[in-house]
Amino acid sequence: MNVIARIARSYVTRRVMFAVLVLWAVFTAVFIILFIVPGDPAQVIAGGAGGLEATDEQLAAIRAQYGLDQPVIVQYSSMLWGAVTLDWGTSFVFKQPVLPLLAANFASTAQLAAFALIVAVVLGLLIGGLAAYTQSRLLSSTLDALPPIGVATPTFWVGLVLMQVFSFTLGWFPASGDQGLASVVLPGLTMAIPAAATIAQVFAKSLRTASNEPFVPVARAKGLSRLRVFLSHTARNALLPTVTVMGLVIGSLFAASTVSETIFSRNGLGMALQHSVQSKDIPMVLGAVMLVAGVYVITTLVVDLLYPLIDPRLRSQTARISAANGPSEQSAIEERVSA
Repeated sequence: MNVIARIARSYVTRRVMFAVLVLWAVFTAVFIILFIVPGDPAQVIAGGAGGLEATDEQLAAIRAQYGLDQPVIVQYSSMLWGAVTLDWGTSFVFKQPVLPLLAANFASTAQLAAFALIVAVVLGLLIGGLAAYTQSRLLSSTLDALPPIGVATPTFWVGLVLMQVFSFTLGWFPASGDQGLASVVLPGLTMAIPAAATIAQVFAKSLRTASNEPFVPVARAKGLSRLRVFLSHTARNALLPTVTVMGLVIGSLFAASTVSETIFSRNGLGMALQHSVQSKDIPMVLGAVMLVAGVYVITTLVVDLLYPLIDPRLRSQTARISAANGPSEQSAIEERVSA
């Protein structure tokens, strides 16, 4: 048991270190891109378009106040330390601390992403499961054709069609703003459709692969019905890759919120990120991107750590390997588990 505990700690440590490395890489890439993009942040701070009338002395004073006159490596180090300590600076446009501004927008986007995730999971599992289970070739082919269409269809086009049909034509849901649950439906569906298509594709493929495993005819030979074998055995074995995709979908939903919130004029993290990029509000852009990246990385990390709980075969395989090889083979076992 001590060997297994050490293997588990090593596995968790490596995953956490990888997550930290990904966040650092994202921060560095965004920082470099923001400084390559043309534009003077000092003019934004001086008042946007009005900043064009600011004198050179005023712009120089602003750069000195915000540290924009420092070498790039100094600015990078300062902002990186601020990101680590959750002090993301002051917004150039709003003249307020970045963290409270992002927190105020995060709740709205999280509500939208949660609704979209629920719809995406339900639709994805239903379409993928029915496509793999049905014995009708026509129905199976039709359901198999839906996910590629959902993935290939541009998100903004989906949003515009939903708005035209359900807002302007039928009048069932508001076309813009934040007016409670009703205003979540259309932007949430806009985000959920491509996510559901991805889940359906992976789940259907995993189900068909699991259906060819030897345990299926064995279970049928024991007298279990086709539906019970499908639900209790085939679907369970197909769950692991599908859960992996669900974890990735959560992060992608926060990224996709930019398009959905823009179409439906809904305040949120995506809308704030769009305005910040347009105005080259460096602290806001870095904060928003790191927040989205943090959600993505944490979700992926949690899914990785839940693998042994989702699939008991991973635990039993690790236990058998450790019992057969003993403590002397611990390093080799750790390498296999981490792979």
